[in-house]
Amino acid sequence: MRHFGISERQARTAVRHRLAVPGAATPGEVAESVLVLHATDPATVFLAVQARSGLSPAAVEDALYEERSLLRMLAMRRTMFAVPAGFAPVVEAGATRAIAAKERASLLKLLAEAEVAPDPEAWLAEVEDSVVAALTARGEATAAELGRDEPRLRQEVEYAPGKSYGRPQAITTRVLTVLAAAGRIARGRPLGGWTSTQYRWYPTGLAGEAEAWTTADAQAELARRWLEVFGPAPVADLKWWTGWTAAEVKKALARISPAEVDLGGVTGIALPGDLEPEPAPEPWAALLPALDPTVMGWQDRSWFLGEHAPALFDRSGNAGPTVWWDGRVVGGWAQRADGEIVYRLLEDVGDDAAKAIEARAADLAAWLGPMRVTPRFRTPLERELVA
Repeated sequence: MRHFGISERQARTAVRHRLAVPGAATPGEVAESVLVLHATDPATVFLAVQARSGLSPAAVEDALYEERSLLRMLAMRRTMFAVPAGFAPVVEAGATRAIAAKERASLLKLLAEAEVAPDPEAWLAEVEDSVVAALTARGEATAAELGRDEPRLRQEVEYAPGKSYGRPQAITTRVLTVLAAAGRIARGRPLGGWTSTQYRWYPTGLAGEAEAWTTADAQAELARRWLEVFGPAPVADLKWWTGWTAAEVKKALARISPAEVDLGGVTGIALPGDLEPEPAPEPWAALLPALDPTVMGWQDRSWFLGEHAPALFDRSGNAGPTVWWDGRVVGGWAQRADGEIVYRLLEDVGDDAAKAIEARAADLAAWLGPMRVTPRFRTPLERELVA
């Protein structure tokens, strides 16, 4: 059985994730190098691209909103990602299709309980088609604009009936979420700056493109691509990252026949043709954002995180901003109200590493300029640094 040590896994990550030698030409190339970009926190997309390329926020905005070479979509584990447009049909069929079915069933249940219409299924389908038609006519629109075009979007239902926190709410967000999960619409340009969480919407042809993929074929392709980017790794990491059931993971892997490998006493898997050693790059430093796709690529992070998780993750498992040196996490960083980038090293890394990390912090501060970034999920060290 092929053995992969920690240093070899770290070298693969450094090279394949464009961390050792940043310089991707486009945001799409950055996304492809890490498979997809986490987008629950809007700033993550921009900062993850910056760490791997130095490309400007304007370049990322063009990719998201003008070229639309990156598509925001709910996917694995019902998490928001920015997905390369060419890979989006695979993600839609392999992960989002199941989410769309659950979201729609949940909404139909609410509509039935509220007795909105004798046939909630037909009523919802009519509203969905009307919303897509209105959005197509406009090109892009806010939720409020669509609510004026299609008044039934403002229909209120009781959320969490019988609970102390239950209250009537309009179905607007739920309908738009269902349409987005079905690949009929997508989040477009935000109403504010690039850290805003309020979006316009635009129609997309993703639903039709995804029809070319069966769920089984798409899941096999998604597993194959994950192994290219994050392998070798234990099967449990793939199951966690995708959010699939054990049966789905087993079926997907049966179609690609991965090789079993030894990860220091733990059995892992890798693509059969991807077992050659990765030459170790020169030592490198990086400041990665909260929820960075590299940090969030595996469930078991001990081989690059060490004992630093309590300081750098929140209680729900969300990663905060991290400082890296030569393949491992060595600290965390934050931006203060005056724009200063501050960091704390959690282990002794030596003078050369300290100088390289300081240089990356200065680069990031210059890149951010007047922009201020606060992670959506605050972690203990990040809070301490800005206090």
